[in-house]
Amino acid sequence: MAAHGENRYPPGAQVLVRDEEWLVRTARRAGHPSDGDVLDVIGVSSLVRDEEAVFFTGIDDVELLRPEDTRLVPDSSPYHRRGRLFLEAVLRKTPLPQSERGLALADRFLIDSLPYQLRPAELALSLRNLRPRLLIADVVGLGKTLEIGLTLAELIRRGRGERLLVVTPQSILEQFQHELWTRFSIPLVRLDSAGIQRIQREIPAGRNPFTHYKRVIISVDTLKNIGQYRHHLERIAWDAVVIDESHNLINQGSQRRALAETLAPRTDALILASATPHNGDKRSFADLVSLLDPVAVRDPDDYDAQRDLSHLYIRRTKNSPEVRGTLPLDVWAERADTRSVHCAANAAEEKVFAELTAHWLPAVPELSPPAAGPGDGETVAADPLFAWTLLKSFLSSHRALRATVDRRIASLSKRLLQSEESGFAPPPELPRELDALGRLREATAAFGDGCAPGDSAKLDALVEQLRGMGVGPGSDVRVVVFSERVETLTWLAEVVPSRLGFPADRPDAAAKPKKGQGEGDSGVRAGGAARLMHGGLSEEAQRRCREEFGLGSAPVRMLFTGDIASEGVNLHRECHHLVHYDIPWSLIRIEQRNGRIDRYGQSHEPQFLALILTSSLPGARDDRTVAEKLLLREQEAHRVTGSAEAVSGWFRAEEEERRLERELASGGSVEDFFAAPPEDGGEGSPLGALFAQIGAAEEGDEPALRAVVPSLFGDDTSAFVDTAFAELYADRPEEAIDLARGSDAQGRPYFSLAPAEVPDLYRRLKSLPPSYLKKVADRMLLTFDAGLAKDKLDAARADGATMWPDVSYVSDLHPLVEWLTDRVLVKFGRQQAPVFTTPGVAAPVYLVQGIASNALGRPTVVSWMAITAEPGSPVREMTAVLAEAGVGPGLARTGDPADVPGLHAALPEVLARAREHLAAETGEWTRLIAGPLAEYRARVAEWRQDALPGVTVRREERVAGTADAAEKLLEQLATAGPPLVRVLGVLAPPSSDHHHSAGHSTDYSTQDSTLRSDSAEGRTAR
Repeated sequence: MAAHGENRYPPGAQVLVRDEEWLVRTARRAGHPSDGDVLDVIGVSSLVRDEEAVFFTGIDDVELLRPEDTRLVPDSSPYHRRGRLFLEAVLRKTPLPQSERGLALADRFLIDSLPYQLRPAELALSLRNLRPRLLIADVVGLGKTLEIGLTLAELIRRGRGERLLVVTPQSILEQFQHELWTRFSIPLVRLDSAGIQRIQREIPAGRNPFTHYKRVIISVDTLKNIGQYRHHLERIAWDAVVIDESHNLINQGSQRRALAETLAPRTDALILASATPHNGDKRSFADLVSLLDPVAVRDPDDYDAQRDLSHLYIRRTKNSPEVRGTLPLDVWAERADTRSVHCAANAAEEKVFAELTAHWLPAVPELSPPAAGPGDGETVAADPLFAWTLLKSFLSSHRALRATVDRRIASLSKRLLQSEESGFAPPPELPRELDALGRLREATAAFGDGCAPGDSAKLDALVEQLRGMGVGPGSDVRVVVFSERVETLTWLAEVVPSRLGFPADRPDAAAKPKKGQGEGDSGVRAGGAARLMHGGLSEEAQRRCREEFGLGSAPVRMLFTGDIASEGVNLHRECHHLVHYDIPWSLIRIEQRNGRIDRYGQSHEPQFLALILTSSLPGARDDRTVAEKLLLREQEAHRVTGSAEAVSGWFRAEEEERRLERELASGGSVEDFFAAPPEDGGEGSPLGALFAQIGAAEEGDEPALRAVVPSLFGDDTSAFVDTAFAELYADRPEEAIDLARGSDAQGRPYFSLAPAEVPDLYRRLKSLPPSYLKKVADRMLLTFDAGLAKDKLDAARADGATMWPDVSYVSDLHPLVEWLTDRVLVKFGRQQAPVFTTPGVAAPVYLVQGIASNALGRPTVVSWMAITAEPGSPVREMTAVLAEAGVGPGLARTGDPADVPGLHAALPEVLARAREHLAAETGEWTRLIAGPLAEYRARVAEWRQDALPGVTVRREERVAGTADAAEKLLEQLATAGPPLVRVLGVLAPPSSDHHHSAGHSTDYSTQDSTLRSDSAEGRTAR
């Protein structure tokens, strides 16, 4: 078995296991030393061709022949096509090393590639980040999903993204999956509870369901049942784990936190994402960061942002210089100020205001006292906060108030009955509060059903404003209406459409309501203009609401929703109007709501409207008391800082709202609340300064570094794909796999094939949603043209029956490209290397790959060498020599090399020089990484020393375990073991007696034509 740390099995190498040939995809150290290396392979020889397998070198005999035994084979294919493809496949299959810190794929995806969106990937790969560990905390709307996609893509290109786990809220599961596939060509299999159960039925009993697929996206609600899945999660190692909305991980002891603590030590890369990454407490934030790096913070009460966290954390707002300076208006239009519409209370509403003012809420000193009534001057609620709950319910709707009153009456009646049954006199405030609740209940009965004008001032104003926006039959205008109360949302969804002239909705029988819901509460109504979405609906009903609201072809024009849609959900694709029917008493929540349509990708000016219920009754607390003031504060925060938390000092919507209610209940005001920010929040606080310091450090950053990615085809992936098709299918892929080419009306090329007729390719697509896979199984259309792909993506949203586009964009990570790369490598013989005959060299030049790796089997240095047999000649860069020698589609074959046995005889000397050169490059990398490794080792020692004094025995054991794990990681990251060298080919001058004819060149002049040139012939893809 190989020495510890030696990477004997680089991706692209062929091995012999169980008397069959296999192609190595990835290799890594097993969890137990006796198991050796874990090899993910695909079959090469006829019996196992295209079969996937995993071998442990400590269990199976794995044979990898010495490079000195490489058989040199003259490349007889036209224009050396086979050899060029082999070299390109090796280049593509070889992971970029740790020494390459630049971005390799930033410009090769279906995105705008804005500089600020590249920063997270750049930070994750920085030299200071020994492992890719990062918290992306950009504010709402900046495109965190795209930033995550870019980071994952770079990890995949480095061989560090084979096994991916993405954990998101259920509400954005499909949205996240859709973005990663359509923009990056990264397929993730979506697993919910039913999906896991389905897999468990398909696999042998006791098999880990998370090993069935390598790249998985799953909802946190499914996975947070850590007791059910812990034993599976503890037995699997991930290359990268993403946890979205990670602010939910702060609470120690919660299921989500337990999930994160299980995953964090079992993954190399960990990406956390949240627009609200902390709760205002420095210690809590330090605890969250500890998931990324347990020893990053020595003292959770006193740490320095730049020194301790700047490599682990990135946060920008829309007003950050690098964002503001690079955002074109066509991808994010400037928002308009929120427009407040005052709605004068009608007689029934004023009666409720009078009851609340007289008996529930404290008087407003600067206003005249209310008219006298029964119990005037007494506050009937035993809990003063409940009085404000009543007010908030009423400011939402009389329906919400009635529901709140009914629940309170039921609760107090139960307490009263218990007192009577126990023989004790009930508290005197109970009967008084029940009487007051009864009067409120009676007052709500005076309201109409809302079907006619005059029943509700806010409802009438909503209908009038929607008409003014253009919402109605025959119009394409869409609007999302937010309310905090389900009773309000349900009522609005029932009455608003008909008042706007839409035909009556009918419940969709396909959307099954949850247990306890009425038949009409599914949220999806067939053929109707309104959709109702709240947390009480089934996951499928919510998904259909989101999808239909984002499809231009769907009849939906209004989405009535609540806080279930305020985090992470994209509603901006077909909508730029948002109405606050009621206003949450939290700047953060208002900001989150607005962020549903005010976000990256919004091409129209976002329009916000708030309905403000007003009362003429002296002393009444209406929407002007709190809501309208909060709207103005949020507007100012957006304009000045781009983030609401900088104004309030609070970092959790729930806590901000709770503290404001307490301020009001104690006789304070909104102004008082903002005048006294919390000790651990606000711009002037230690935590506020912490984040300001990190933000300031980002200004003036240089453009992201770009990686040097060697390739024989440059950036033209389409040329590689076309050439591979021609080689693999003897220049007749149209017949072999029903490949067809075409172009759209603008001349933009695309091609198509039938995946179902290519089983090994079809298997690679199985991660895609079944509905989408069914759609493309018979005929899959693909393109390398970003403009065409973007137009098709937009068209799917505007005119399609589903948001999945008809044409798939082919990036370097697309399963089709990976499949072709593997097929090219499989086609080449075991332990063989091509010999290119070219007049571009005077003496043989050997093409050698060198790889040095760490103890985890990941490349630290990769060298592509061109070496002549002449002693003392310099070792040159391989692709430069290939270009000078003319190795490309224009290099016609001119016969065999003069002396193939002589070429083989020189291999030992050439490989010795290759090893010497690689050792020198490895030494340079070792010196470069020594500083960060030493710095981290010192940090571990300091953290261990600071964490131990005065702790319990159990805590001491945890500290020691954490420190030991960090030390082990440091040992594994350092380059270890002998490097690997591999002969990839030889450039040899042709023999002196070769004969070259112009006709020979002409015969193959179209062999390497690209898909674009073929499409120009006008062939139409089926």
